Amino acid sequence: MNNTKERSNKLNELIEKNMNAKDSYEKAIEKVDSADIKNFFKSRAEERARFVKELRSEVWENKDIPENSGNIKGELHQNWMSLKSLFSSNDEEAMLQETVRIEKTSLKEYNEVISGHAMPSPLINTLKNQKSAIETAIRSAENFENIVS
Repeated sequence: MNNTKERSNKLNELIEKNMNAKDSYEKAIEKVDSADIKNFFKSRAEERARFVKELRSEVWENKDIPENSGNIKGELHQNWMSLKSLFSSNDEEAMLQETVRIEKTSLKEYNEVISGHAMPSPLINTLKNQKSAIETAIRSAENFENIVS
């Protein structure tokens, strides 16, 4: 990623996706009965809000304007919409399965942004930390899924 505009565009895409993830997790909190799973979704929503804040700071440092909405296009948007429809069914196991699937898609996108692009070390560290948190979320969702199945 050689120029700051391209970098800002990639970061804005991650901002949008993280905003949608935060909104979906907040919706999930209302749809589950298990206090542990509610806390898991609450933690994920808070984590994604933190990701958005960190990424926005990076965009501002590029002297660009950060994304301010969660209206993403394409496959990930469809994935989050599928997850939102599952939330209306109150099926905890299905929600957790979909969470794992979608988080793996998110992980892939982080890997694509990180790999092969020249970026400042602090930004790489931020993205790697967020990626690591997503990996932890996947493992946690899989553990919850095993418990409720």
